[in-house]
Amino acid sequence: MSTPFRFTAPPSPRTATGRVAETYQQISRDFGVDRPPTFVVLSSAPELLAPAWALMRESLIAGTGSRTGRELVALGVSLANKCPFCVDAHTVLLHATGDHALAERLARGEPPESEEQARLLEWGRRTRIPGAALGPYPFPAEELPGQLGTALAFHFINRIVSALVTENLLPAGAQRFRVVRSMAGRSLSATVRRSTAPGASLALLDTADDGPAWAGGTPVGPAYAALRRAATAGAGLLGEDDLTLVRQTLGSWDGGHPALAHAAFPDRAERPGARLALLAALAPYRITELDVRAWRRPEHTDHCLVHLVAYGAFAAVDRIERALSLPAPAETAGAGHPARVNTVQGREGIAGITQTGDKAP
Repeated sequence: MSTPFRFTAPPSPRTATGRVAETYQQISRDFGVDRPPTFVVLSSAPELLAPAWALMRESLIAGTGSRTGRELVALGVSLANKCPFCVDAHTVLLHATGDHALAERLARGEPPESEEQARLLEWGRRTRIPGAALGPYPFPAEELPGQLGTALAFHFINRIVSALVTENLLPAGAQRFRVVRSMAGRSLSATVRRSTAPGASLALLDTADDGPAWAGGTPVGPAYAALRRAATAGAGLLGEDDLTLVRQTLGSWDGGHPALAHAAFPDRAERPGARLALLAALAPYRITELDVRAWRRPEHTDHCLVHLVAYGAFAAVDRIERALSLPAPAETAGAGHPARVNTVQGREGIAGITQTGDKAP
């Protein structure tokens, strides 16, 4: 039977109970798609499912300002990360917002006609580069939590999808046809254009804290913190030497797409865990069956593989977030709450985490 998943066989959503079932129900209601593979693939490690959904919901769906603007940021991130599944998804979602001409221009590889929209798309692309100057904002400063949360959410989701889901958004790649894209978008338009109250996903999280300063006290902050906590658990699958290699490699990463021959990727026979984590961080679309088989042992379930990929994916997100170079308030494109430079203090980045004797996921 054909499956959209690579390397894992997630549990059927129809058998879901408890928190997982509640998360699927909220995804269906607020995203408009039943059991999207983007999230079903995480259900093999259910502790990752709700935080990943929460960050996307509170930023892309419930964020302040224009949904079209956030879709453009998500599309820019997906283009930068070379994730065709997500590029196609956000093209369809632009149809859902009613921006049909814009969606088709982008599907043809043409830039938006609007300078403002072009700047949003480019801003999303630039977030892949650690330390890139992201100002002046192409949006009012009060929209920063939603826009930056959207960008970071899709830096994570792109990597999960590229690693563990096939490229086809729809069966047989039907999304490549304009009429199909348009019809799919129109089927989601009522949900996409409906006002969504912020914060509803936080009830799905086990714990919550305020999160990073750039989130400005919005629900984006606790959602980001919860995903960071869940993804960090995958560090327990690597030894100290492998964690050191991940830390050093991510520390010097410039946002590029290194070739497989690059020294960033160790030999799969020698350090298969570090190789998988770094591929997930830097080039998840290059993960192969050989890479997975070299790492997997009888004790390595789908739960373990999803956690290891999530660790690598979030290691890249963490590198981007910790290196944020945000503009001062005077540099913003609009009035609103003062922009906050990321001043999360007293924590190491995910790539610096070492084993503490905790049980591996």
